[in-house]
Amino acid sequence: MALEIAVKAAVGAPDVLGDCPFCQRVLLTLEEKKVPYKLHLITLSDKPKWFTEVNPDGKVPVVKFDDKWVADSDVIVGIIEEKYPEPSLKTPPEFASVGSKIFGSFVTFVKSKDPSDGSEQALVNELKALDEHLKAHGPYIAGEKITAADISLAPKLFHLKVALGHFKKWTVPEDLTSYHKYTELLFSRDYFVKTKTEEKYVIAGWESKVNP
Repeated sequence: MALEIAVKAAVGAPDVLGDCPFCQRVLLTLEEKKVPYKLHLITLSDKPKWFTEVNPDGKVPVVKFDDKWVADSDVIVGIIEEKYPEPSLKTPPEFASVGSKIFGSFVTFVKSKDPSDGSEQALVNELKALDEHLKAHGPYIAGEKITAADISLAPKLFHLKVALGHFKKWTVPEDLTSYHKYTELLFSRDYFVKTKTEEKYVIAGWESKVNP
């Protein structure tokens, strides 16, 4: 039986999968485990009544497990791993937090209007740390096999690339070669291509946050 999942619809395109990296993380997890699912696209500025009834917080993604709608991508992927253990996507505990500060650093930098506030350097430091880790342990965070840590990071790195390219004309330093190989590997996976939104919707999604 297919799992029901509600995810963000694209800004200005209610029938197109939207730009939420946490939604994509859950979809990627389902795809990697070949779990069938039924998609509900939710326009966040005009949420359907049924959705706010089952999910009063109104956040996405939410997935229906055994008649109960569950929110929070961390919780959701944990339940998926438990219910569908094969193939295992568990990240070895010592690698679980690799890259975990990148998204926060990216958000600070993309919203920053002050070039001297150190937000760019803070992001570069986080990316360098990931690059060093991949050099030693790659091609994925835990070695040869993709795990939950990569699946969580991949959509965020896609947002970083698209949003910083558009709003800041900024790209990740070329000398972070292991990082570039890693994102190439992630972004070209069939499941990533299938579950990502178009770049223009990523930009539309960030527009109101960068230029409120």
